[in-house]
Amino acid sequence: MAGFLIKHQLEQLRSIILSSDPRLHYPLHVDFAELMDENPPLAHLISSQPTEYLPLFDESAAWAQKVIYEDFKKMENASVKAYVHVRINICGSPLECPETFPSIGRVRVKHRGILLTLKGTVIRSGAVKMIEAGRFMSVAYNCESTRFQIVEDNKICHDYQEIKIQESTQVLGVGAIPRSIPVILKDDLVDIVKAGDDVIVTGVLTAKWSSDVKDVRCDLDPVVIANCVRRMNELKSDIDIPDGIIMKFKQFWSEFEDTPLKGRNAILRCICPQVFGLFTVKLAVALTLIGGVQHVDASGTKVRGESHLLLVGDPGTGKSQFLKFAAKLSNRSVITTGLGSTSAGLTVTAVRDGGEWVLEAGALVLADGGICCIDEFDSMREHDRATIHEAMEQQTISVAKAGLVTTLSTRTIVFGATNPKGQYDPDQSLSVNTTLSGPLLSRFDIVLVLLDTKNPQWDAVVSSHILAEAEQGKGNHDEDLSDIWSLTMLRRYILYVKGYFRPVLTKEAEKVISSYYQLQRRSATQNAAHARLMFRNEVTRLDAIAAILCIESSMTTSAIVDSVGNALHSNFTDNPDQEYAKQEKLILEKLSCIDDFPEINIRC
Repeated sequence: MAGFLIKHQLEQLRSIILSSDPRLHYPLHVDFAELMDENPPLAHLISSQPTEYLPLFDESAAWAQKVIYEDFKKMENASVKAYVHVRINICGSPLECPETFPSIGRVRVKHRGILLTLKGTVIRSGAVKMIEAGRFMSVAYNCESTRFQIVEDNKICHDYQEIKIQESTQVLGVGAIPRSIPVILKDDLVDIVKAGDDVIVTGVLTAKWSSDVKDVRCDLDPVVIANCVRRMNELKSDIDIPDGIIMKFKQFWSEFEDTPLKGRNAILRCICPQVFGLFTVKLAVALTLIGGVQHVDASGTKVRGESHLLLVGDPGTGKSQFLKFAAKLSNRSVITTGLGSTSAGLTVTAVRDGGEWVLEAGALVLADGGICCIDEFDSMREHDRATIHEAMEQQTISVAKAGLVTTLSTRTIVFGATNPKGQYDPDQSLSVNTTLSGPLLSRFDIVLVLLDTKNPQWDAVVSSHILAEAEQGKGNHDEDLSDIWSLTMLRRYILYVKGYFRPVLTKEAEKVISSYYQLQRRSATQNAAHARLMFRNEVTRLDAIAAILCIESSMTTSAIVDSVGNALHSNFTDNPDQEYAKQEKLILEKLSCIDDFPEINIRC
């Protein structure tokens, strides 16, 4: 064991030896795949009997330090550290199989005693405690004494923390209840995760007695003693994007180099394809999921890059369909309804666990880094809706419950859907039509109204589309595009453009946005998202105008475009680039009326 550590983990061992504090516990990360290649019998023993061989591995780490210590003993602070723990990383190894990597709900007695890996979201994080353990953990079975005395020199203190992880709802079927399991963290593993973090835990399944409660039977509860914990919040490795897929993205945009908006619309058509038309809604959903770029000024003040979207519409206009599809497109999502949600369920709640209070994450915290879809938004009680103001704007939740004062991160997109209060009245404000307060509505960057009004032309188009769907051999080109932009491909595309592109405003786009802000006193923050959607790192005039059109579509009246207020009847045009040229000319003419508006050449 020591030879393997010296050969493969020499740099880590040197860093530990040169560390200044000998009382700390240090991790030594070992790739199980490397161990399998180097010493298969040893790898098998560690995976099948971890309780026996992992402590031996820790002793080997101490021995390996002594072997290489000779090269560093003359250096200041160099010493052999007593508390070094080997942490097994199973990524890319045969242990990533269903037998040793089950879902939390499928953990059984057969998994006890082997090196087990579980994946889930931290829903509860307990306080860090200190426990004492003797150097020699032997048990005297025949001891009949009733008096024991602590031997002070034989005492080792460990940091200790209990967390609870829950399986992701995205991998569960309809009606399935997500299961959870406690995880024990010790030494260097404590306090490295918080509620809402996605984690992969490798450890040993064991059991502990449940808390002693009056009139309740004391049972054995399953618990995992962690050996290695990996946070996945920044990794976002749930979706692997091969180089071949990235080449397909680039090839797609090269084919639409002369008609970029036609390429954009080809992608948008595959968003919630079961719903016909609704171009504006599909564009808004795409821009919301992709998001803009977060800005931090010199004082440290953050301007969020995530957008929030609210759909206000009559029943049967497809609002819930868009919510469900958006949840599928996001790498991390939580779906809930306003009727079944409370302020604690959305944010965080304090629960008593074994005599102490701990925080349990709600929907917005669990959706950190993803999207939280809230259907029937109007069904939430007013004080429950008020609790999400901070989460939507500052992207944090400040908690002061049961003596626990903290701040949790909620970098979450909120996608809501609500019905109007009775018959929608275009002459009244949105707040009156929805019973939602003005401060809450101001948190949503885009609010789209879907009204099921009588429109014979639109009804004829929709009915013709439904009938054409049943015919064979029609729309081959659209079918080819649907094959290209499948659900998996769309998820990969959104993940790639969010991670790869950080668009910056061009001077031309700045002029348009600045003039529009002077006209409406409202900024179009979706321009960077549109640039990402168009697969580029630069916000052009096209992106700025597309963002303005999307913002204007959420207004009941507009000084920019002529027909707004009902996104239900917005359809895809046959020649979007030619249509854009007309809209661009109109918008620039309207903006040119503003004083000090810079001269901009209008393309015809």
